[in-house]
Amino acid sequence: MNLQPIQERMSRLLQEHLDALGIIDHRLADAMHYGVMNGGKRLRPYLIYATMDALGADHHLADTAAVSMEMVHSYSLVHDDLPAMDDDDLRRGKPTCHIAFDDATAILAGDALSNSAFELLANAPNLSDGQRLGLIRALSKAAGAAGMVGGQSIDTSHVGKTMTLEQLEKMHGYKTGALIRASVLMGATCALPEPDQALNAALDCYAQAIGLAFQVQDDILDVEGNTEILGKQQGADEALNKPTYPGILGLEGAKAKARELVDEAIAALDVLPGNTKTLADLARYIIARDH
Repeated sequence: MNLQPIQERMSRLLQEHLDALGIIDHRLADAMHYGVMNGGKRLRPYLIYATMDALGADHHLADTAAVSMEMVHSYSLVHDDLPAMDDDDLRRGKPTCHIAFDDATAILAGDALSNSAFELLANAPNLSDGQRLGLIRALSKAAGAAGMVGGQSIDTSHVGKTMTLEQLEKMHGYKTGALIRASVLMGATCALPEPDQALNAALDCYAQAIGLAFQVQDDILDVEGNTEILGKQQGADEALNKPTYPGILGLEGAKAKARELVDEAIAALDVLPGNTKTLADLARYIIARDH
């Protein structure tokens, strides 16, 4: 699967949207750029565009949604790396934002990226007011206390504690899965002038499965990955004594779980009317990646 065209598209779009924000402090602007422009797979924007393909819609309708999603994802990583959270020194092979700048600047850069994402969605071109509201609703719920932030809270409160498989899946369904599910929903919102409940249900089934598969693979890479390739410290979860899928299922059991989830995701695509190859390829890539 070739992510490069979407990565190049996102680099251009993110730069354009950041430049248009009118950021009033140069250091804050530098930290925001650092947090969002330092590489990254751009899987969530790719997922938005792949959903557009599956529904037969033009990519340009989803450009603002893709930028906003990547801003929120990047903000979450900036905050996740802070000393009070995971206390990481590396992100995407580079010093984390609070190391490159300082804790306060990293916090403010994350806050600004998050708020700016919703400002952009409120003014997204070529979409109806209903579509803009749907995008804001989807991203705000996925990023908040009923989604990613709620999952992060569960994560931080369970360091050093045991978890059942059911509890681990629930946590990651919020922490990692919520933004992945929102990416699919946002793609559908951009593609369809009116919601289609049947299509949304199939897409949500797909997104739930790949969201969980993504986290399972992250846990596997934490065990057997390479720090230089990962772009972050290998073994970090083990060092923090965090509950993981290999810890509960064993390494081979975790790999089998990831394969089952990918099969489940691909099966959910059967009812979609457009080209689902990109979504299927993405599901396979999620558990084949090495970083």
